[in-house]
Amino acid sequence: MTTRAPSTAATTVAPRPAWLVAAGPIAVVVALLAVLVGGGFSGAFAALSGFADPGAVVRWGLPLTTVLSELAGSVALGALVAAATLLPAGRLRDLALSTAGAAAMAWALVGVLGLVLRYSNVSGTPLDAEGFGAGLGQFLTSIELGRTWLTIVLLAAVTSALALAVRGATGALWSTLVPLAALAFQASTGHAAGAANHTLATGAMFLHLVGAALWVGGLGAIAALVVARPGTTTEPAAATGRGARGRTAGDGWEVAVERFSPVAGWCFAAVAVSGVLNGWIRLGGLDGLGTRYGVLLLAKAVLMVLLGALGWAHRRGVVGRLAAADGAPSRGLFWRLLTVELAVMGAVSGVAVALSSTAPPVPDDVPLDGSPAYQLTGNPLPPELSAARWFTEWRLDPLFAFACVAAVVVYLRWVRRLARRGDRWPVGRTISWVVGVAIVAWDTNGAPTIYGEILFSAHMVQHMVLAMLVPLLLVLAAPITLLLRAVPARKDGSRGPREWVLAFVHSRWGAFVSKPVVAAVVFVAGMIVFYYSPLFEWSLRSHVGHVWMVVHFTLAGYLFANALVGIDPGPSRPPFPQRLVLLFATMAFHAFFGVALMSQTALLVADWFGNTGRPWGLSAIEDQQRGGAVAWGIGEMPTVALAIVVAVMWTKSDEREARRRDRKADRDGDAELDQYNAMLARIADRDAAQAPGVAQPGSAQAPSSAQAPDAAPPGAARSDR
Repeated sequence: MTTRAPSTAATTVAPRPAWLVAAGPIAVVVALLAVLVGGGFSGAFAALSGFADPGAVVRWGLPLTTVLSELAGSVALGALVAAATLLPAGRLRDLALSTAGAAAMAWALVGVLGLVLRYSNVSGTPLDAEGFGAGLGQFLTSIELGRTWLTIVLLAAVTSALALAVRGATGALWSTLVPLAALAFQASTGHAAGAANHTLATGAMFLHLVGAALWVGGLGAIAALVVARPGTTTEPAAATGRGARGRTAGDGWEVAVERFSPVAGWCFAAVAVSGVLNGWIRLGGLDGLGTRYGVLLLAKAVLMVLLGALGWAHRRGVVGRLAAADGAPSRGLFWRLLTVELAVMGAVSGVAVALSSTAPPVPDDVPLDGSPAYQLTGNPLPPELSAARWFTEWRLDPLFAFACVAAVVVYLRWVRRLARRGDRWPVGRTISWVVGVAIVAWDTNGAPTIYGEILFSAHMVQHMVLAMLVPLLLVLAAPITLLLRAVPARKDGSRGPREWVLAFVHSRWGAFVSKPVVAAVVFVAGMIVFYYSPLFEWSLRSHVGHVWMVVHFTLAGYLFANALVGIDPGPSRPPFPQRLVLLFATMAFHAFFGVALMSQTALLVADWFGNTGRPWGLSAIEDQQRGGAVAWGIGEMPTVALAIVVAVMWTKSDEREARRRDRKADRDGDAELDQYNAMLARIADRDAAQAPGVAQPGSAQAPSSAQAPDAAPPGAARSDR
């Protein structure tokens, strides 16, 4: 079989014109101005509707615009993810980015209309009422709900501009952060905004929205690729191996379907888990299943099971048939699969919209709890902390819980993949990974998080565990090495998990932050910047800030531990003595930081820790000083463990080098030692030949007694006199 190098014309894409990139944001700005200046949409919409009762327009129009905007946003996110992780560079990736830009533009424009209907719905103001525009403007600028939805619309407009402007996989991946931020804002609205357990509700809602958006949007993006069928030039049969008919340049969507299947599986898990959590929050128990809300929830659950079965069938059978089919037959098979799956998805989405419009058995009103702790944290004051309650107090955080379960499942699947092909993976590394992730789950869902909201000392325990203990366990598990061995490399120019990890490891930015000195500076300086800046208060008052704190401390600790004792490929690590010096310097900083907190008399975030209203435990300043002792004492124990690991690795390195030299000596008869001795002999001969008074070869002069080698130094007594 012969191969043909891809032509430059097939993979080079011209940049978008500036006017097309700016079309989405400009259209949204114009639409918003039309809304705010005199209620521009209200009269026109009411006139076009033909309904005498404006309330009916809102009742029917708001669910419709909600579904359309969510579908458009899902396609935008799914197309960006496809461009970043599923598709190679060229026409297919360009089409995915174009699809994302168009879908995001529709998302923003429909969202503008949704702002009008949502304000009319929450305020009870008819669309054609006098002063509608002024009230809408106040809703969008002064009311938190209005500002949130306006922010979502603006983020959708930014998504459209970015999707049309970027070209590479890196730009597509960074662009996904914008629609994810929009989904995070959306998760704080609706039932989640008023649920009693706000953190659990918003976390579950965000997990649900992201899973559903990636699931629906990924399929929608692949469907757009199939419809467009980019390119008409066919490759010869000899170049493709696909038969005499050849293969069109755009037929790579079959591979995208295959790669999307694992993504869809995780999306199903996210939607199912979050659905169970949301239902449990609002049902209040099994008695709630008899209500209208409970019936709708059961219907949604049945549809979810059906959709999961279809996804399983898709993975086991259809993907293989798609790869084997050629041309039109494969497209027909895909459309049959897509029709059924999207029909069930549409039913699930419809039931979800109905659920969002139905009063649950448990009211969404926040319970009347005027305690200081509840006003600060949104959760009741926990009982007094004791040794047992470090392990018995739990409060589920869906994001971290799902991430921890996924991390263990993926790692174990990779280990199993190696075992199936006969490769061995050390059991100790697997245990290290599972234990490390389990500690993260306890740290983010257990007592460190619960009590860390009201006790500085508990917060410091959470910090030290994330920054010192967890990274050591994760680094010793060598996850990047396992990834490189278990996940096959892609040959078509697309970027999967393996390619993205290698791209970061080999990038200049990755090499910079992974350097031991840089990692140490980030590790120690990040602590000072965090605690003595508004970042600390942000992490207490915002769940987004809390998530950032967990990720930052864990990642900073991982980079530092990897620079010292890492097994994975990465930076050029210094010699072991320098590693120990760097580690002891870090240990000294921790001691200094802990002592400074122990002697400090000013309270950090005083309006938070000083106003929790605790009737038990130490005072706030005494507890902060105890937190300093935690940073000094408990924080040093993982550092000592890290030093022990460095010392053990140093010893094993010397032993390996000694064994290597012994084996080499056995093979060549210790030729290296013979060469070394011969070199010393040559040096000795040269020094002797160059000594004063020594006759050179061929010289007839004999050395004088004053130049003789055994002549005594001047003034010394001779023994033969």
